[in-house]
Amino acid sequence: MLNYIVRLALVGLVVYMIPDVLSQIQVSSLTSAIIVAFVMSLLNTFVKPILTILSLPITILTLGLFYFVVTVAIVYICDALVGGFKVDGFLQPLIFSFILSIVNSLVGSFQE
Repeated sequence: MLNYIVRLALVGLVVYMIPDVLSQIQVSSLTSAIIVAFVMSLLNTFVKPILTILSLPITILTLGLFYFVVTVAIVYICDALVGGFKVDGFLQPLIFSFILSIVNSLVGSFQE
């Protein structure tokens, strides 16, 4: 549990810093960023697998490229659920999700 809280805090800090790099993503406060990190973890755990299974035929037809649409959809769902978090466009939410994936991998590799 402590590992999850540390990971959540570090990912929240990264979410708070991402608008400095990506102009179409806005986070109003550090609290909103931590909430975004929590909601993204819930969405990636519960909703993303369902969307992936439902979109499997079109993902196969597009040779896996539709999976990027599913990833961006998760970011937009988070945008709809969390106040103080705003996302526009397609490419920058995709980059946002890749950055979060990399940070989660790095933080997870340092913890047991």
